[in-house]
Amino acid sequence: MSSLQRRFPRPRDLAPLMHFKTPELNAKKRRLRNALTIHDLRTIAKRRTPKAAFDYTEGAAEAEISLARARQAFEDIQFNPGILRNVSVVDTSSTVLGGPTAFPFGIAPTGFTRMMQSEGEIAGAGAAAAAGIPFALSTMGTTAIEDVKATNPNGRNWFQLYMWKDRERSMALVDRAAASGFDTLLVTVDVPVAGARLRDKRNGFSIPPQLTLGTVINALPRPEWWINFLTTEPLAFASLDRWSGTVGELLDTMFDPTVTFEDLAWIKDQWPGKLVVKGVQNLDDAKRLASMGVDGITLSNHGGRQLDRAPIPFHLLPEVAREVGMDTEIHLDTGIMSGADIVAAVALGAKFTMVGRAYLYGLMAGGREGVDRAIEILGEQIVRTMRLLGVNSLEELTPAHVTQLERLAPRAR
Repeated sequence: MSSLQRRFPRPRDLAPLMHFKTPELNAKKRRLRNALTIHDLRTIAKRRTPKAAFDYTEGAAEAEISLARARQAFEDIQFNPGILRNVSVVDTSSTVLGGPTAFPFGIAPTGFTRMMQSEGEIAGAGAAAAAGIPFALSTMGTTAIEDVKATNPNGRNWFQLYMWKDRERSMALVDRAAASGFDTLLVTVDVPVAGARLRDKRNGFSIPPQLTLGTVINALPRPEWWINFLTTEPLAFASLDRWSGTVGELLDTMFDPTVTFEDLAWIKDQWPGKLVVKGVQNLDDAKRLASMGVDGITLSNHGGRQLDRAPIPFHLLPEVAREVGMDTEIHLDTGIMSGADIVAAVALGAKFTMVGRAYLYGLMAGGREGVDRAIEILGEQIVRTMRLLGVNSLEELTPAHVTQLERLAPRAR
């Protein structure tokens, strides 16, 4: 027989145990507060965004193997923490390309951004300004260079350049970015032609959107997106004339497949600020760029959106950092979905990282507030990971903190 003595609880005993959480009546704030990871923001974004727009963000080239491998590479690591360190204070700031950043990541250049959510690049630039991180505007962006500068007047603004067949128009954009005080030019070099983005073809994704019966049915549960889309400025490229056709057709019409290292050297001579080459995918090219005196290279396979089965940037990182990291800054993108991914990249030699989809998931989930939440989530994860590793600053991170576990290894020839 149990000796446990029972009694009726007294109200004064229950009071300290029952603290009711104040309900959040604002639906947007409630859903963003409940999002604890970038994956949570993705779930919200998918629910609130029409399929064609969401798939443009989510999708990659062909079978989407490159993107899956890039994300898997970050999961296939082992952290090696130190213990009994004083980590009461952690500094996540650093100097990147001669300027400050509060975290070792910035917002990557993304095209058609107002298609994802009507606030578009203005939300991204404003959130970057508030967080103290760089914001990169794409050539294919849907907000003017000057408007991004007005939104982020005192922060780090970078401009991403695709070389077009019309060189004069390309360089006119570069001149506008320089005149607006953008401090860095990102020259993307992995798009001689458009990758085969099959989701877009299957969805009939075009600019402007083409309405079909399927599009209308898919839109019915997402009235806010359509109301915003129809009651704001018509979607147009900030840097281009209007276009009517698919994204792939646009890229193949505009982009110049003849661009060479000599053209890059010419661009470098025209640009007064820092120059980073984005889309580097092997060590030999990294060495050649370093010898040209570029300020940085970004290891990237374009988020898996160009050549499927392309090299995994995170796997390239250690070797490239060892060989050229003393001569030029090494940046990295593709596959980043958490602050722990960013910490791992920094430990293995990346000076800086860029997030594209992670930012867009936040944008689609809640506009400017959603981008703020995405940055907040990544920042919290960076700080927590650093503390658990036993480091106080980014400079203390070393390759010894990360072991890349082997899943895919080349066969002997």
